[in-house]
Amino acid sequence: MESSEVSFADTKTLTDQEKKILENQDSRIVSDFVAKKIEAEVKKNWDLFYKRNETKFFKDRHWTTREFIELSGLVLDNERKILLEVGCGVGNLIYPLIEGSKGNFKVYACDISPRAVNFLKSHSSYDQERIEAFEADITMQGSLDTVPEVDLVSLVFVLSAVHPNNFIPVVKNIYNKLKHGGTLVFRDYGRYDMAQLRFKPGKKISENLYMRQDGTS
Repeated sequence: MESSEVSFADTKTLTDQEKKILENQDSRIVSDFVAKKIEAEVKKNWDLFYKRNETKFFKDRHWTTREFIELSGLVLDNERKILLEVGCGVGNLIYPLIEGSKGNFKVYACDISPRAVNFLKSHSSYDQERIEAFEADITMQGSLDTVPEVDLVSLVFVLSAVHPNNFIPVVKNIYNKLKHGGTLVFRDYGRYDMAQLRFKPGKKISENLYMRQDGTS
């Protein structure tokens, strides 16, 4: 996996109020028992999330081709390229790509929730010749064994839902599927952003990992 450009940004400077919020979060951490339960029930909790919300919770991500030139190139390129979307949900990223596409790309899309995968497959634009959607726990070795080497991987608002102890297995699984010179496009929440600062005491599982009301992280 190669990168022609790498940039770094310093962590934001916290205000006194923000420091106090983080201190309050640290004052009451999720118990080990609850943390282990959440980790053990990740699949169950995400499946319940999609049972409640179906396809209505997340908006279609029409912005991705503006933010990632690699995705805009995929949409316009006639060459048969392969995209792997990790954490596909119900298809809010891939269907806008396909519906606005002049390209000839193939998509492998995976999610830990079987219900989300079924919703994705029930979409009117689902074409098994072009999209292969499957259930996978990306933290587990061998979870991507059915996927060939790919040109591009998208990892959008996924890693923040993964326990930090599993970051390395996730990255290794992705790296092993990228062709030489392939690209990973990544977006997620920023450290100390408003999404993180909104969490109340009793919701922090570990550093930069929090429990939502519905049991997802």
